[in-house]
Amino acid sequence: MEETIAGPDTAQIPMQRGESLVEAAARYAEERHWDVFPGTWLEAVDGVQRCSCDQPACATPGAHPAREDWAAQATGSATVARRMWSEQPAASILLPTGHAFDALDVPETAGLLALARMERMDLTLGPVTWTPDRRMQFFVLPGASAKVPDLVRKLGWSPLSLDLTALGEGAYVAAPPTRYGSRGPVQWARRPTAANRWLPDAEEIISPLAYACGRDGRR
Repeated sequence: MEETIAGPDTAQIPMQRGESLVEAAARYAEERHWDVFPGTWLEAVDGVQRCSCDQPACATPGAHPAREDWAAQATGSATVARRMWSEQPAASILLPTGHAFDALDVPETAGLLALARMERMDLTLGPVTWTPDRRMQFFVLPGASAKVPDLVRKLGWSPLSLDLTALGEGAYVAAPPTRYGSRGPVQWARRPTAANRWLPDAEEIISPLAYACGRDGRR
């Protein structure tokens, strides 16, 4: 079992030190069979890191799609991934959801609480990302976006009352080592390994996630 994360200030998250974006993108495609596509990137303007989209108030600088037809760009070929990133080596790595996996997106505080609880319960977990804007994404089997609202209702919660979003078809997540402007890189709270190649169904982990989000919302 991987070490549980204690909190944002004390966490020891495994990092992909020294790995380039192109190497990481190719590895995701080759080893995990995940589709990948290049997003925006960061450019230094007057000493400040700005998003290549040229929007000064960009919410996720250097970490969102660069083209409207991004879904058509996605590839599961490591060879194609290397070619795309060779054209723009600084492009972020984005993974479309709804195919190989969906993702349950929650606030950092709720995600840390749920992760610790799920590990104590010895639940099967997939990879989990931790983003610089204080969100966590739990990878689950595809189809979660369609079933999560009903699962939450069965647990006694209103889906609109929880800060819990299922990302499926038409959405994406940013993958390490993508950076969000000056805020830092996306990291793995639970790194992809051979042990977590088989993802859990959303139904298997929704209870601790909903509980943690409900508790977080009452603060």
